[in-house]
Amino acid sequence: MSERKVRVRFAPSPTGYPHIGNIRTALFNWLFARHSGGSFIVRIEDTDVTRKVEGAVDAILDSLEWLEIDWDEGPRVGGKYGPYFQSQRLDIYKETAQLLLTEDRAYRCYCSSEQLAQMRAEMAERKESMRSYDRRCRNLSQEEQDKLEAQDITPVVRFKTPLEGQTSFNDLIKGEVTFDNSTLDDFVLLKSDGYPTYHLANIVDDHLMQISHVLRADEWLSSTPRHILLYDALGYEPPLFAHLPMILGSDRSKLSKRHGATSITEYRRQGYLPQAMMNFLALLGWSLDDKTEIFSKEELVQQFSIERVSKTAAIFNREKLEWINGFYIRKDAIVEVPPAEGYATGLAPKVSTDFVDRLLESLDNDLPPEVRRPTKEYVEQIAPLIVERLKTLKEAADLFDFFFLDELVYDADLLLGKKLTKEAAVAALEAALQRLTALSVDWDGIGRDEKKVAEDAQLLEGVLRPLAAELGLKTGEFFGLLRVATTGHTAAPPLFQTMAVVGKDRCLRHIKLALDRLRGKA
Repeated sequence: MSERKVRVRFAPSPTGYPHIGNIRTALFNWLFARHSGGSFIVRIEDTDVTRKVEGAVDAILDSLEWLEIDWDEGPRVGGKYGPYFQSQRLDIYKETAQLLLTEDRAYRCYCSSEQLAQMRAEMAERKESMRSYDRRCRNLSQEEQDKLEAQDITPVVRFKTPLEGQTSFNDLIKGEVTFDNSTLDDFVLLKSDGYPTYHLANIVDDHLMQISHVLRADEWLSSTPRHILLYDALGYEPPLFAHLPMILGSDRSKLSKRHGATSITEYRRQGYLPQAMMNFLALLGWSLDDKTEIFSKEELVQQFSIERVSKTAAIFNREKLEWINGFYIRKDAIVEVPPAEGYATGLAPKVSTDFVDRLLESLDNDLPPEVRRPTKEYVEQIAPLIVERLKTLKEAADLFDFFFLDELVYDADLLLGKKLTKEAAVAALEAALQRLTALSVDWDGIGRDEKKVAEDAQLLEGVLRPLAAELGLKTGEFFGLLRVATTGHTAAPPLFQTMAVVGKDRCLRHIKLALDRLRGKA
């Protein structure tokens, strides 16, 4: 096996949209193939026709393409490789099932679903080892089979699992694993509708596609002895197995939607970047060391190995995903400016045109319809202010809506903070309103270049910072009051830069509305 070329596959079932665990499995297989100079194959296991979800196949393939997880072969579709589909290979599975019947390694079972349910109930009542089937059709005579066939009962085909002995295999992550054959059932190979089960189709396809390694979720570990026995019955050489660690929620319970387990397509809609998602998924069960957390795609390919995949469960950490995503947002957005050109250094970073375009698209999609629509010129003014605070692009609409709102909505108590009295807040806002109204400069960030915005911000700070001392307020208290009054948020980008971009007219209007709230008029 060690001399065989690495060939791995990702074999999802379209019974749902691709979630974190599915795509983590795809990524680990892809990284292993790329690191080893091998091949990565995509195979859609669509034989469970009753549970197939409309649109799931497209979602799976779109998620892979979004993450730039490419595959190396398959039927040509529109000039590129499409995936293999098991539903197009049914004759192969039927022939294999017939071969196993002929060689007495399988048998036909005529039990109905009602009979199977009754068997399970009886076994549970007798406190027997829970198996799904009591093997009552295993040794039917030909005469008995003929009578059942005459009743128009369409049988399933079951595998004749050895009743004694043990089945062992070496898992590349877990080490030697052994199962007693007495704990295994006579599992179904071919269903009554003519479609194969996962067990049969999976083994046949892995053999025919010359799969060298099977990297799959830990939940399939208990199925592996069945597969080893089936490989042996068919005379196939089994691949090497590596069962990837489970992914748990932060409370170490099974990952669910309350932990953030949702489809990859939903993460994409929420404004996560593909390079951030790839980086995050790679760390769910694999690590290079105990400190490195940021990896480019090229670095992951170079460093990935099965030996560094953890034996213990991985913990899904939404905060870590947000931190990684924020890192990649800034990595892609912020442009290094030579010192000679860095007139705004320390005030706001320089951002790329691509980032401005992505932010504009996100805001245009996510802002409510009644809000003033963003223009590219305005977004160019906003982008440098908010890039350091973004965790996802989508949250920009909620966190920075004040740049587009003519009237802010917030609880008046936010104006007071923890210590300000109503009287002190009113006096402070009245004084700020008077100073700002008296300014001869009609500042408005829209359409102005960065240098002018920076100059306006410095002017506003020069006017308002001394006012705090005159009012007998701490700077933080006064600025916090102004921040809520002008933005409706307790946390926002740097105050004076924000005011410069919001513009004079709206800043004055917002301060007047804040005074009305405090006075009980609104």
